[in-house]
Parts: sequence; C-alpha cells; structure tokens
Amino acid sequence: MKEEFYTPKRWLNWMNKVKDSNFKLTESEDKNSGAVFIYIMDDVVLACLKVIARCEREVITPEEAIAEIAAIRSIVFEEHESMGDDADLMLESLKTSLAAVFVSSQRYITGSFDRESLLEELVAKAVAAEQQENLDESFDLLSQVGARVIGGESLPEIGDIPYCMTAELMDGIDAISAAMLGDDSYKEDDGSEDTGD
Repeated sequence: MKEEFYTPKRWLNWMNKVKDSNFKLTESEDKNSGAVFIYIMDDVVLACLKVIARCEREVITPEEAIAEIAAIRSIVFEEHESMGDDADLMLESLKTSLAAVFVSSQRYITGSFDRESLLEELVAKAVAAEQQENLDESFDLLSQVGARVIGGESLPEIGDIPYCMTAELMDGIDAISAAMLGDDSYKEDDGSEDTGD
C-alpha cells in the first residue's frame, strides 16, 4: 500500500480546530488560541521532512518525493470557507510560510541551491530584494536558505526582520530548523499512525 504523507482529511481536521478556536488577533492575553497555527505548521513541516527522509533512504525516488511535496502543497493551498477575518489572515500568513517550506524541500531534493554563500548574506539579500519589490528573488533566495537548513546547517541569528513577506517566509524556515533539532522519529516511523487528530 502506498504511504500517505498528508491527506485532505488531516488538513480538514486542522481547519476544524481553527474554527473551534474562534481566533481573534486582538486577544493578546489568550495566546493559546493562536497556538493551533503553530501546530499546523509543525505538522506540515514534519510531513515534508518525512518525504525527504524516505527519499534519502531510497524508499521513494526523487521524482516521487517532489510529487509528494507538490501533493501536500495542493492540499494546503486548497480554497476553504472563511473562518472569520482574523483567522483567515493568520491562515494566509501560515500558507506564505509553508510556501517556503515546500520550495525549500523540493530544492533540497533536486540539489538546486547555492552551497557557498553565507546564510546571513542570502537572508540579507532576500530582505533587500523585497524592499526593491522583487518578491520572486526574495522567495528564491530564502528557499535556498531553507534547503541548506534541511541539509543540516544551523540557521544563523538574523535578528528581527520588520513584518513583511520575507519575515513570513523565514517563519517557515525557522519551523524547518526547529523540526530538525527536535524529535527525529519521523525518519524511522512507517506513517501508519498519522491520523492528524
């Protein structure tokens, strides 16, 4: 039986949890309502890392791995009903962050990224590119940073980036970095218990 790395049902479970959280951006004292978005990000990042781990162990081919990442991306980017303005805004931000995760994963699998430049330089160039409204270049640079983090490099201390697309993309790369430092059982498990509950 073909392994499922991520399913529409799993994403729907998360959307139901977002709906149940009644998330509002103004409730700064209730940080738990925003935690669901962090859990969603971690869940999707781990699914992508699981695909990469299977590819590195030659359980699936690089072509299959890229197709699996694309399948996860299509689930995440599927149109959904409105959850309220605040939750919708957070979901759009989350999807931007996850876009960096998907492209970083695919770049890592294909090996198409800059291995020489300092990571700090690539991030600085990405920030500068966005300031010049060159969003494609910013995204391109940060996906290369993400690929190198997947390859085991540590994300350098960047400092605070003003809120912008680059910052949202960096959130995705931070999530990859945190997952790489955390529990690596995703490399070994067989995926049979992935209920998403």
